[in-house]
Amino acid sequence: MIGTNQFKNGLTIMLDNQIFTIVSFQHVKPGKGGAFVRTKLKNIKTGNTIDKTFRSGEKVEQAFIEQKNLQFLYHQGGFYHFMDQETFEQMELAEDRLEDKLRFLKDNMVISMMVCKGEIIDINLPNFVTLAIKHTEPGVRADTVKATMKSATLETGAKIDVPLFIEKGNVIKIDTRTGQYVSRV
Repeated sequence: MIGTNQFKNGLTIMLDNQIFTIVSFQHVKPGKGGAFVRTKLKNIKTGNTIDKTFRSGEKVEQAFIEQKNLQFLYHQGGFYHFMDQETFEQMELAEDRLEDKLRFLKDNMVISMMVCKGEIIDINLPNFVTLAIKHTEPGVRADTVKATMKSATLETGAKIDVPLFIEKGNVIKIDTRTGQYVSRV
């Protein structure tokens, strides 16, 4: 348990059996009445932000979040299976919890996961991944004054825009934060 005087940005707390991160906080001491702490909290699972006021000295439970490196093993029946690199324990995560991160997830990729009380909260892909082009239309010479892009399908099934000179079989580097082409490898 921690008191409101120990609040800081980025601290994770348990509130109503949900995990929140403190986005911002402000200690307020009005002329009348007791002091309080006004906070803005972000729910880690849903991403929703709420405003919550705590009385000064109130205690809340701190959530301990552990970072683990897990290796993606396989996908079966709407679940993605991962293995802990240290304990070799296997965990599964429902497809709907991974959202758009599935676009760049390939077999045997090692990713970082945030785990609290044995439950996976969020996954963090590496900032850059290299993937092969599975399909793309041939490039047509066009106006080269501006960068012209074409659609390409990656080995994971994701579709992104790539420059005209990229061909089927090329391996490219992609920024997973933006989902955009970076360079040819």
